[in-house]
Amino acid sequence: MRKALVVGINFYSHASELYGCVDDAHAVKSALERNSDGTVNFAVKLLTGTGPSDRVLRSQLREHIQDLFSDESETALFYFAGHGHVEATGGYLIASDSKTGDEGIPLGDVLTFANRSAARNRIIVLDSCHSGIAGTNPSAPTNAEIKEGTTILTASTADQYANEKNGAGVFTSLFVDALNGAAGNLVGDVTPGSVYAHIDQSLGPWDQRPVFKTNVKSFVSLRKVQPPISLIELQRITEFFPFPGFEFKLDPSYEPERQSQDSTIPIPNPVNTAKFAILQKYNRVNLVVPVDAPHMWHAAMSSKACKLTVLGEHYRRLVEQNRI
Repeated sequence: MRKALVVGINFYSHASELYGCVDDAHAVKSALERNSDGTVNFAVKLLTGTGPSDRVLRSQLREHIQDLFSDESETALFYFAGHGHVEATGGYLIASDSKTGDEGIPLGDVLTFANRSAARNRIIVLDSCHSGIAGTNPSAPTNAEIKEGTTILTASTADQYANEKNGAGVFTSLFVDALNGAAGNLVGDVTPGSVYAHIDQSLGPWDQRPVFKTNVKSFVSLRKVQPPISLIELQRITEFFPFPGFEFKLDPSYEPERQSQDSTIPIPNPVNTAKFAILQKYNRVNLVVPVDAPHMWHAAMSSKACKLTVLGEHYRRLVEQNRI
């Protein structure tokens, strides 16, 4: 069982209104509910604060966070987009009816709910100002207090604001892009680590900086997306490259396209061209590179070879060890 509580608050009775948080929450809900092939992923509960008659109250927010982490689900994910606050006592998530910053939900409480949860994986994603303080003891700011199985991903550091652009949170836009495939690996898994890597690479050194804190032995997949190469084709990598350092020899019979009618060039061999098509896919996803040739076509036509990249060798080992 995979559960997600997704919260987006635009309306605040005692603070300035926001504009993109509710749309951000809907975008996250849409990305999490199903994998790219349409299969069910997370069971998502959505809370939105859109106006005076549709508020997310502090008591309501606290109750739902507690409920999220209250059982033995396989993965429990909490996403929040809205105002955040920080002071000497720590950070807070601001509900629609919070009169002051410290009347919000203490991030320390959120972490306590997560750390005490029997859920196998607990993931906290915060698109709010100063959210990077989450998981930090205010009295010892260099120390993180994260139980094994808990991961925190935030839009900014404890000292930064979380920015909006074109009516959407900068962080959440990247988060949704990552879930939709930008952070997928070669077997189609989107993990918290790959999501952070995507967001980190997308934001420059002068932008808000995302924060990633985790205490896990292995990453959980947040979503399955269409991989750039089929699993069956990927698993053939040990057929083409049976041991480290192996170079796969090519010749013109592997290349189906001809740019001349030179009779000395052997005609394409259907068996070889089928293999070459897979090798070219490997090349496009950085698993394989031609040896002493600028492109795979030149390697074939010049009877050269191709070899695995460092990434290719990584996946060759995974296949060899029956890990994928």
